[in-house]
Amino acid sequence: MGYPTIYPTGVTIYNPEKCWNGYTVFQAKDIGATIIDMNGTVVRQIKNLHGFPNKLLPGGYLMGHSGRRNEKFGYQDQKDLVQVDWDGNIVWTFDQWEFIEDPGKKPCWMARQHHDYQREGNCVGYYVPGMEPETDKGNTLILLHKNIYNPKITDKLLCDDVMIEVDWEGNIIWEWRCSDHFDELNFSEEAKNTLYRNPNFHPEVGEGVADWMHINSMSVLGPNQWFDNGDKRFHPDNIIWGGRITNIMAITDKKSGKIVWQVGPDYNTSDALKKLGWIIGQHHNHMIPRGLPGEGNILVFDNGGWAGYGAPNPGSPNGMHNAQRDCSRVLEFNPITLEIVWQYTPVEAGFVPLADNYKFYSGYISSAQRLPNGNTLITEGADGRLFEVTSDYEIVWEYVSPYFAKKSDTNYLYRAYRYPYDYIPQLTLPKENAVPRIRRSTFRVPGNKECRQQNVTTFEAGESYDTEAQVCIISNKN
Repeated sequence: MGYPTIYPTGVTIYNPEKCWNGYTVFQAKDIGATIIDMNGTVVRQIKNLHGFPNKLLPGGYLMGHSGRRNEKFGYQDQKDLVQVDWDGNIVWTFDQWEFIEDPGKKPCWMARQHHDYQREGNCVGYYVPGMEPETDKGNTLILLHKNIYNPKITDKLLCDDVMIEVDWEGNIIWEWRCSDHFDELNFSEEAKNTLYRNPNFHPEVGEGVADWMHINSMSVLGPNQWFDNGDKRFHPDNIIWGGRITNIMAITDKKSGKIVWQVGPDYNTSDALKKLGWIIGQHHNHMIPRGLPGEGNILVFDNGGWAGYGAPNPGSPNGMHNAQRDCSRVLEFNPITLEIVWQYTPVEAGFVPLADNYKFYSGYISSAQRLPNGNTLITEGADGRLFEVTSDYEIVWEYVSPYFAKKSDTNYLYRAYRYPYDYIPQLTLPKENAVPRIRRSTFRVPGNKECRQQNVTTFEAGESYDTEAQVCIISNKN
C-alpha cells in the first residue's frame, strides 16, 4: 500500500458490537511478543521472545523463540522453540535438531525452526472452539531447515524444509523432508530447468544456500466433512502446507508421507484452476477447522508479488519469479471443486479495479484467521496493518503497528492471531471503547491559524458551469 510518510498508528477503527473481541498477539519489531486489547493498549510485552510466529496458549502461556542464528551462516533459522509462562519463565523448549558449529561462534544445539509450528490439541494455532492446545503435555509439530544436496533438483546446496513431530520430552517421533518428494510436485520441464539454474539461491549465507521451496505455513487438517464423507486425502492427521516460492499448496499424508492433494505450481492446467486464478507467493494456507464458519474450506492469504519457476517472460527474463501480480487477495475456497466461497480483494475493499489494486497489497509475509463470528482477521504484513472484516466486507477493527525497526524504519508484521479474553486469566477484562471511522477529508494536522480558505464555490450534481471561470481558490491571508 502506498502510505504517506506520516500516518496514524494504533487502533484507527473499532466497532465493539460487530467485532469478535479478544486479545491480539503479534511480534513487535525490535521488541518481542506483544499482546494488545481491542483498543490497542499493550497488556503484555516480553522482550526478546521473538515470534516466527508468536502464539498464545490457555493460561497466559506464550510460544516463540529466544534467539536467531547469525544470518551469515543460516537462512531464517531460529535457535529454539520455547513456551513461557505469564512471567516470562521458560517452561518448555526444543533445540535438539542439529548441532551447529558456525565459525567464530560457540557450538550449540539449534532447532532451526522457521515460519510455523503447532501444539497438539489445536490444529491451526489460533482459537477454535473446543480445540484447546496442550500446555503441560502433548506433541508439537515443527517446521525447520536442513542443508542437503539433491542433484535431481540442483547442484547447489539446498536449504530444505523439514517437518518433524516431537513429544513433550523433545524426542523426534516423525519426520518428513520436502526434497524427497520432488517427483510428486508436478513441475513442468521449463520449471525444472529454471529451478536447477536458480533455486532461489542466497549466496550471502555461508557458502551459499538454495531456499528452493520456502514452506511458510504448516498445520494439521483436523476433523472435517470431506474425510467424514469418505475422501481419505483429508484424513484429520494429514498436514497441509504451502511453498511460497513455488506457488504450491499441498497436503501430505501423515502415514505414508506421500502428497495426496495439491494446487499449483501451474494454474493453467484445468478449468477449475483457471477460475481460481493464479495464487502467487501465498502465506498461511490452512483448512478452516471444524467449529468455525467455513469449516473444511481452504483459507489463504494470496500475496501476489513475485514467485514461481517457469518460462522466461518480460517480467522475468530468466524464468525465476515468473508469476507476478501487484495486489493481494484473501481466498476461501472449496478443496474439492476449487470454487471460491468468499474472497477479499481490492474490489471488495472498495478500490477502483486495476487503477487502485495496489492499495491492498502485501508482497510478502501476512495471514488470515477465521473468527468464531464469521469475521476474518487479516494481517496485511508488509504495512504493519491488521484489520477485522465482516463477511460482507465491512472493516470493523483496524490497527497499524507503531513499532518500527531502527535499521529499516519498517513496521512489518509476519502474522497476528486473535484469542479470547479467558486465555489470559491473569488480567481483568479490558474496557471496549468504540473508535469511529474518521473522515479522511476532514482529518487534519493543525496548521497555521493565519491560513484561511476563501472564494470556494460548491456545485450541485448535474449543474453546468464554466471550469475556467469558476475556480476553487485557497490562499494565505496577507
